[in-house]
Amino acid sequence: MNEKNTSCLLIPNSSLIAMSGGVDSSVSAYLMAQKYKTCVGATMLLLNQQSSLENINDAKKICDSLRIKHEVLNFADDFEKCVIKKFVMVYESGGTPNPCVDCNKNLKFGKFLNHAKNSGLEKIATGHYAKIQRDNSGRYLLFKADDLSRDQSYVLYMLTQENLASVEFPLGCMKKTEVRELARELNFITAKKSDSQDICFIPDGNYGAFIEIFTGKKYPSGNFIDASGKILGVHKGIIHYTTGQRRGLGVAAKSRLYVSKIDSVTNNITLVPEDEAGLYCDKIKISGANLIAFDNLPENFCAKVKTRYRQKEIPAIINQINDDELIIEFKEKIKTPARGQAAVIYDGDLVIGGGTIL
Repeated sequence: MNEKNTSCLLIPNSSLIAMSGGVDSSVSAYLMAQKYKTCVGATMLLLNQQSSLENINDAKKICDSLRIKHEVLNFADDFEKCVIKKFVMVYESGGTPNPCVDCNKNLKFGKFLNHAKNSGLEKIATGHYAKIQRDNSGRYLLFKADDLSRDQSYVLYMLTQENLASVEFPLGCMKKTEVRELARELNFITAKKSDSQDICFIPDGNYGAFIEIFTGKKYPSGNFIDASGKILGVHKGIIHYTTGQRRGLGVAAKSRLYVSKIDSVTNNITLVPEDEAGLYCDKIKISGANLIAFDNLPENFCAKVKTRYRQKEIPAIINQINDDELIIEFKEKIKTPARGQAAVIYDGDLVIGGGTIL
């Protein structure tokens, strides 16, 4: 998703602000307009939906009130290619994707950032809740937001030094309540607007139905089996399930059953009770590793790791296999995380890096 940078000269003291049409990006635009001489608000058109047009109109109204230019960037084809198609592919293979990570990597901090540079703008700003600092060596570091209830550093682990040098997160030191209060004081039309969905292209949360409509395919049913291979029931297609799932299985059993394995080759889904070993692990491998705090990870690096966005961090020892892969050994057994999710490494509030769970 890297575009050739055709910009010859950057405009001093300038910024391109990602404007989603929500309250966070509206306040971000206001704060950047106070700081930078030249600001442009830009809304990425990712979906050809009515809600997208409403968001564009709201973003334009905010830009008009701030007396800054507003533009629309049509990234719908790229969004489908880099985010939606990968989302479908991972589910079809029995994994559980993280589309927000892919969108950030390829669009917000890929095409959007490149567009800024090609337009001669020094910085980009988004409404993410996270913080960037630069250490004494000149290295850029990523930290959790002050408002931990809103922290989004988990989906920003893929940011590179080049990205971080060109990015600002104006809300990193603010609480959400402060953001909404400021928006009300400024009479922004977005002040009371509800927060966006985690997965913007599936607002009702029905992943399976979305995938079937998108692909035009009906995914075959298969067998629920136990660890020994005994058939426990029939599932409605592997795209409807994820590792660790308990609800909605429709299998009668004496104890609660959980999805421990999804096999896209045999079309079988293995279910195990909570106390069975197959549900837990103490080691995972990640690929597509990106390190922010180091060029290379120190041997037997002790830190804490998240394998889901809202999950509590778990103590672990991490070792680097090569430039692309890390091994994470947890100091306690955890429920086996879903393949395709992100594992993000923290040292306190500092984001060390992360990757995709294999």
